[in-house]
Amino acid sequence: MRRSRPISLGSIRGFEATARLLNFSAAADELSLTQSAISRQIQNLESEMGHALFIRHARSIELTIHGQQLFNTIRQFLHQIDHTVHNIRTGADRRSLSLTTFASFASMWLIPRLSLFQEQHPDFDIRVYTNDKLVDLKGEDIDIAIRYGHADTMPDGSEKLFGEQIIPMASPQLMKPEKSPLKPEDLRRFTLIEQSLGSATRFDWMNWRHWLCEQGLEKLQPKRWLYFNYTYQSIQAALDGLGVVLARPPLISDLLENRKLIEIFPGLRRESPMAYWLLINPHKRNMPDVLLFAEWLTRQAKNDRFN
Repeated sequence: MRRSRPISLGSIRGFEATARLLNFSAAADELSLTQSAISRQIQNLESEMGHALFIRHARSIELTIHGQQLFNTIRQFLHQIDHTVHNIRTGADRRSLSLTTFASFASMWLIPRLSLFQEQHPDFDIRVYTNDKLVDLKGEDIDIAIRYGHADTMPDGSEKLFGEQIIPMASPQLMKPEKSPLKPEDLRRFTLIEQSLGSATRFDWMNWRHWLCEQGLEKLQPKRWLYFNYTYQSIQAALDGLGVVLARPPLISDLLENRKLIEIFPGLRRESPMAYWLLINPHKRNMPDVLLFAEWLTRQAKNDRFN
């Protein structure tokens, strides 16, 4: 007979710890319970669910398909509860906000500007979650997201912060020996720094080969290639004089303003089809603190010299 009544919640914390650690003893230690108590909780939960949640081997356990489905939901549920309890325990007079974005944007654009906001609002607690995968704002109880993509991929209500251009850049020290302005064909004398995007063909327009083809230099071979997984690594390599990088000004406006990186072909900027977007959790659109921070982000974007 199919079960229809809601399950009891007494075993949920034990299941989450066991599913996360994949070890009954470790889950029992974490929750200050005995291993037999954890085992009984799991057995009771499996009985209520009507399905096995773990596959038990001689020396290990693993989640079943049904166990993985339940774990994916429960960890979000418990994260929200723990987050709320933390806020209550640390004082109702403190204001808090959560934001998700991708790691390079957080480290290169957001974090350098956060001190300005904290100076104006010292009672604000901000939690930044970096994830290169899209996060469900409602499911994860996140207030704001900053995303990167085409306009037609953004949900309704998204606000464009700024677009971008693709520009060849290098450190002044690397360019210092050059006696005359460079031409694109001169890149054969340099190392070209590339962000490795794997099989993400939708980002092919960001790579050096695409840029060289646009200049009629399909067969050009540089002195060497240098590949990195992340944008900030590529930029750091250029700062250290390791080669020439295709960079995006919004992420490195401070470096350009301080001339730590310079354009080497000022007339060859390429417009990017992508942009940076601000999204507010639909359930949080009327919360004053969320609107305050969103407005601050928008002002920072508009004040960016290289926007």
